[in-house]
Amino acid sequence: MAPGIGGFGGLFPLGKCFTGDSYLVAGTDGVGTKLKLAFETGIHDTIGIDLVAMSVNDIVTSGAKPLFFLDYFATSHLDVDLAEKVIRGIVDGCQQSDCALLGGETAEMPDFYAEGEYDLSGFAVGIVKKELVIDGNNIVAGDVLIGLPSSGVHSNGFSLVRRVLDRSGLSLKNQLPGNDLTLGEALMAPTVIYVKQVLDIVGKGGVKGIAHITGGGFTDNIPRVFPKGLGAAIYNNSWEAPPVFKWIQEVRSSPANPFLETFIPILGLLLVSSLLSHHGLLVSNRLET
Repeated sequence: MAPGIGGFGGLFPLGKCFTGDSYLVAGTDGVGTKLKLAFETGIHDTIGIDLVAMSVNDIVTSGAKPLFFLDYFATSHLDVDLAEKVIRGIVDGCQQSDCALLGGETAEMPDFYAEGEYDLSGFAVGIVKKELVIDGNNIVAGDVLIGLPSSGVHSNGFSLVRRVLDRSGLSLKNQLPGNDLTLGEALMAPTVIYVKQVLDIVGKGGVKGIAHITGGGFTDNIPRVFPKGLGAAIYNNSWEAPPVFKWIQEVRSSPANPFLETFIPILGLLLVSSLLSHHGLLVSNRLET
């Protein structure tokens, strides 16, 4: 296997079983306690997008194109209408990532889950040519980070989000301060699927490493793509945070650093390129530093 433990996706060389010059890249994930908000808001038709996003965004960090996705849906007693909403989101996520929904498993486990609740996990497999694998090995001091914006909280940090909601005294039906959305709608905004955008950028050359910003935020995820001994200087005034993050910070009223560590995808994906290449990437893809 390559590149080894610690990456966002596991790579399997096809040459060991078949004649080929490519790696299969696999990833698996769930959506964590965001499900609790789905149960409370009744918003079930986008949680499947989150499920697909968490896996395909991981494997695209290697430069892999997703091929197919499988899901696992577990519940106490199957509610067909609810399950249909969830699956509809999974189909949407697969369409956004240009991969096939190959199959899945539905499990009924009476007395294991509370009535009306369920759990989800997903599995994605993609492919990348060996010479095109993005692994961060050629990142050097002086390279530049380019952030791709998130849609909101994505699918991480919801245990903290629910504590912040309790502390605020507001409900999910209340309006997000300064916004037309309710808190429930803002927090349930589906995770951005970066696959098509990233593969388009990677195809133009110049990308040395990619980090999917999930649980652990910047401090846990960015170092995963760096060679040993390198670090990053992050300027947190370099981007505009979505309104929901401003509300969370105001309610939490705690130092910025723990917020970034625990939380999250204010930026959902980070690309690493050379100083010489980054301007061309920004201009050709209409990105911002």
